[in-house]
Amino acid sequence: MHRDDICCRVDEADLRRFIGQSLARCGADTPTCDAVVRALVTASLMGVDSHGLRLLPHYIKALQGGRVCGAPQLRMEQRLPAVAVLDAGHGLGHLAGYRAVEKAVEMARQVGVGAVSVGNSSHFGAAGCYAMTAAEQGMLGLALCNSDPFVLLHGSRQAFHGTNPIAFAAPVDGEDPWLLDMATSAVPWNRVQQYSAIGRELPADIAATEDGITTTHAADVRALLPLGGAGFGFKGAGLAGMVEILSSTLANMMHGFHLLPMTGPDMSTPRGVGHFFLVMNPEAFTEREIFQQRIKAYRDDLRAMRGVDDQPVMAPGDREWRCREQRRRKGIPLDHDQRDAYRELSLQLDISSLAERT
Repeated sequence: MHRDDICCRVDEADLRRFIGQSLARCGADTPTCDAVVRALVTASLMGVDSHGLRLLPHYIKALQGGRVCGAPQLRMEQRLPAVAVLDAGHGLGHLAGYRAVEKAVEMARQVGVGAVSVGNSSHFGAAGCYAMTAAEQGMLGLALCNSDPFVLLHGSRQAFHGTNPIAFAAPVDGEDPWLLDMATSAVPWNRVQQYSAIGRELPADIAATEDGITTTHAADVRALLPLGGAGFGFKGAGLAGMVEILSSTLANMMHGFHLLPMTGPDMSTPRGVGHFFLVMNPEAFTEREIFQQRIKAYRDDLRAMRGVDDQPVMAPGDREWRCREQRRRKGIPLDHDQRDAYRELSLQLDISSLAERT
């Protein structure tokens, strides 16, 4: 979040309290509340503002409208020693995501790898939360998810894929993980919504109007370009297709082109989002000490490269860890729209408002 967009800051503990109470007021059970709080606060601390606290009002609408079940009956079926399938019961995707990673880690400890396909789910926030959970337990973690159509195919004027994120994390002993969390579109759709709310211009060659014409005006955006933009978008479109196949096809869900819009008027019909999680145990491939030596050497060499204008070269995840440290010290920022939305939720749900710091 740009410093000019910040109107106040809030403490991590108070934000956790507010999110949990808000969800509980709308019928979410304790496991669901805990999972959503964990994911949203993790994203906000790391500076992934498009997938952090700003999503709470949407989740409240989905709970109140009946689109998602606040107390879902999750059903896990282990089909093979390294493969399981989870029916999320149309609950919030955060609970399904964390449960799937737990199961995948369990299988990876036993047989080296664990893969879990998730169906009948919903939006799960930032994919990096789940890859990071595997890395925190000494595993390599991959998290994928499909979504409704926001992204043009390469050379197309019509949205077909969702932003279809890819997240991958690797453990580093005594340090934060190596973490990649990216959309297969040029930017996440939530980033466009965030820029539109605060009146900021978008970078060029990442978004398009209803006619497929590129634009920098966030309010005019009706679709995103795939990663690589107008010239090389076939790369992002291909990656989005890979994510789609693993997320929806394996879970027997409709592919993203047929999903209901996340922010559309229908807040009563479940969407049937699919996820896919893969966890790998490094010790199944090599000695633990050797793996740690190699990955530390890789990241150290990467960071030691010379940067442009003497700026440091950062490994994937470095920006997030620095942001987390700063926000834990200074507070998590809210822009004006987020502050107003949280004040409204406080009144609507009759819970104590956030304590704002300037």
